[in-house]
Amino acid sequence: MKIEVIQGDITKIQVDAVVNAANSSLLGSSGVDGAIHKAGGKEILEACQYIRNRQGKCKTGEAVITTAGNLPAEKVIHTVGPVYNKGNKIEEELLANCYRNSLLLAKEYNLKTIAFPNISTGIYRFPKELAAEIAIQTVKKHPVVDKVIFVCFDEENYKMYLEKV
Repeated sequence: MKIEVIQGDITKIQVDAVVNAANSSLLGSSGVDGAIHKAGGKEILEACQYIRNRQGKCKTGEAVITTAGNLPAEKVIHTVGPVYNKGNKIEEELLANCYRNSLLLAKEYNLKTIAFPNISTGIYRFPKELAAEIAIQTVKKHPVVDKVIFVCFDEENYKMYLEKV
């Protein structure tokens, strides 16, 4: 499995699956979630509404898959990262589950390339250094796709991920 780190806009990356750092409502909000919903169009929102009607909200650490709408990807994998609160092992495990469950969905749908944002490091306040370590170690332990791209929006995350890969 090849691991790549780039700085850029995840909505412009051509891969089989783009991972969305979603909230539990799956209905889009700000940050990566809002950008993916906006760029992908109403098809993504409608698919998320269908999932919500079927199963309810998406739990922290879990992942669901939808169409990618207008994005240059086949699918969007929506995963709900933990809000960093007390800095305990449960939060770390939930973040690892985001990456693990996203990769398992990619494998289930025979997707070979996947792009991840920096899950939980924005408004959910997960420390960037720790989040990078968890992301990279989890991905390395689950080599189920041909290529993983970490798409960092800011230079700070980009440099951290480059050092760790």
